[in-house]
Amino acid sequence: MAKQRVYEVARELGLESKDVLARAQELGIAVKTAEDAIALVRLSYEDDGASAGTAAEVEPAAEEPVAEAPVAEAPVPEVAEEPVAEEPVAEEPVPEVTEEPAPAPEQAPGAEPGAPIDEPAAGERILTVDAGITAHDFARLVGVRTGDIVKQLLAMGEMVPGGGTIPIDAIEPLSKAFGYAVLVEEPEPVVEEELGPHIVEYEDDPSTLLPRPPVVTVMGHVDHGKTKLLDTIRKTNVAEGEAGGITQHIGAYQVAQNGQRITFVDTPGHEAFTALRARGANVTDIAIIVVAADDGVMPQTIEAIDHARAAGVPMIIAINKMDLETADPFTVRGALTQQGVVVEDLGGDVVSAEVSALTGRGVDDLLDMITLVAEVEELKANPKAPAVGTVVESQLEVGRGPVATVIVQRGTLKRGDAIVAGATAGRVRAMFDENANRVREAAPSTPVLVMGWDDVPTAGDMFEVVANERIARKQARARAEEVRSQELFVPTASERLAQLLESLRTEDQAELRIIVKADAHGSLEAIRDAVAKIGREDAQVRLIHGAVGGITANDVMLAEASEAIIYGFNTRPDSGARSAAKDQGIDIRTFNVIYELLDDVEGLLVGELAPEEVESFLGVADVRATFRAPRFGLVAGCYVTEGEIQRNARARLVRDGVVVYDGRIASLRRFKDDVQSVQSGFECGIGLENFRDIKEGDTIESYEIRQVART
Repeated sequence: MAKQRVYEVARELGLESKDVLARAQELGIAVKTAEDAIALVRLSYEDDGASAGTAAEVEPAAEEPVAEAPVAEAPVPEVAEEPVAEEPVAEEPVPEVTEEPAPAPEQAPGAEPGAPIDEPAAGERILTVDAGITAHDFARLVGVRTGDIVKQLLAMGEMVPGGGTIPIDAIEPLSKAFGYAVLVEEPEPVVEEELGPHIVEYEDDPSTLLPRPPVVTVMGHVDHGKTKLLDTIRKTNVAEGEAGGITQHIGAYQVAQNGQRITFVDTPGHEAFTALRARGANVTDIAIIVVAADDGVMPQTIEAIDHARAAGVPMIIAINKMDLETADPFTVRGALTQQGVVVEDLGGDVVSAEVSALTGRGVDDLLDMITLVAEVEELKANPKAPAVGTVVESQLEVGRGPVATVIVQRGTLKRGDAIVAGATAGRVRAMFDENANRVREAAPSTPVLVMGWDDVPTAGDMFEVVANERIARKQARARAEEVRSQELFVPTASERLAQLLESLRTEDQAELRIIVKADAHGSLEAIRDAVAKIGREDAQVRLIHGAVGGITANDVMLAEASEAIIYGFNTRPDSGARSAAKDQGIDIRTFNVIYELLDDVEGLLVGELAPEEVESFLGVADVRATFRAPRFGLVAGCYVTEGEIQRNARARLVRDGVVVYDGRIASLRRFKDDVQSVQSGFECGIGLENFRDIKEGDTIESYEIRQVART
């Protein structure tokens, strides 16, 4: 049992030591002075039938004799300042004990100090304990040896060491074995969060905000002139110095127009734009969609539009190559209308400009429109706060070490500042602008190349300025530990789906976001129209991207950034998409009947789980050659690239991402032998049941259908 000195009990209860001593002697406890220890059972004090506060009732001396000397369980430090008198004197203050006092009796870990054990209705003592209590703590709580607790648990079939945690279902019978009833306090549930990018949150007083330049991203179809347009704007020849004229890296540049500055982020297409957004880096204020006047709206143009919409940023349409005789800007504007982009010339609200990146025609008008849209958006930031921004690009350079292109979003970044971005710390030793000139500071919306990092930071992470390098490294180490502890945790597609269903069931005005890839434009339009009619009172379906063709890794990237589900109608994901979907936990659902696809969308919207039939992937084989066999007809000479190909398994033939056959594998041979299966990395001959139209470059996918219960 836990013990306390008489004077300690008196001090806790606000009484005089002599009163507590007298009460203890009345109960037959062998105590003489205020220095003697008594064993506590519960806190309760009565004096002549009237409550005089709370004091310690003690066990009779016969049950547990109390030693004159301090007991080992509750050592009391020596108080050298004042000797203890034989009889307690009320007028003398009790010496303060400067060391840690003995633990309060009968109190669960985490309970409020001085909280008494509840008074039982029928004489039974009650314990309040936290879930996860150890055997050692429980032993101290009930006043027995730890070994007694371990033995009792062993008798109950629980092998728990002294420092081990007692199972929740064993706490109640264990308490009863020692004469206690128990109340178990469950801890607050800990929600496992997916480890995301390092995001710095801040909020500034509106009175401190000043106008800042806009940050603009240029996107569009390949070879429509994105980099050439930026080249003309910056009056520097960037495109010619890069392989094939295709942008090889992300750069950020700033130009001036009529005294106002504009920051451009030059990306190799919308993939990098979405990759940054997927990591939480919403640095872009305006998206310019470049469309060639002689080529019109192309698949990547549509993707760029959908990505800009998903990011929620205003668009400006730059109709490029107006110097060509075949330029037809009116057809371009009409084609954009079919994608839901109605320019101002046609009565819409999307700004457009006709330009020629080659001659510079219309570029000034485009820059004027950018500044006009920026004024409407009222872009502001606090230039005097500690700097915060985003890492756009990072790399290891010979002679410079780790460097990173950053865009300041708030505050002013200065040379010598201590910075931290995610798990990487550093000090700004040098900064360079887009022309390789050294700068001493960078205001909001300014892009600079920063030297002085301890390691290469991650693109998409936000950086912030802290007081000194010690704090920066401490924060970086803490973030690195967090990364190491959670880097293996990636939610699966089913876990993401469960979270989505929960939000659809519980949130007001919930939204189911989907991406649809179909085999033909007719199918896509039919799905688009049908999906627009699906909804419920407090939820809706939003088609963030729809296109013709196979499911690619870009679709998976957009799904991750937008928290969407990918639907394929008579189309299949390629190997890159399958791998990315598995790594990121993205749900890809494929159908060959349009009504089944629509039923699935509607089922998800109302909170139903998986369909009754679930497809299980088995393997993939690439068709390398075709030849005819006397008994089997046309046979495909294949190389198995993933999984396993099984004879008689279901299979589909995919050509350019579109399913052209769905049936079974009729024959499977290795050299001249019939085999039951062929593993990845081996060649084989495959014959499809009742199908002969096989061509080199086709892909054969093997799969099986499993039945599951609908919930």
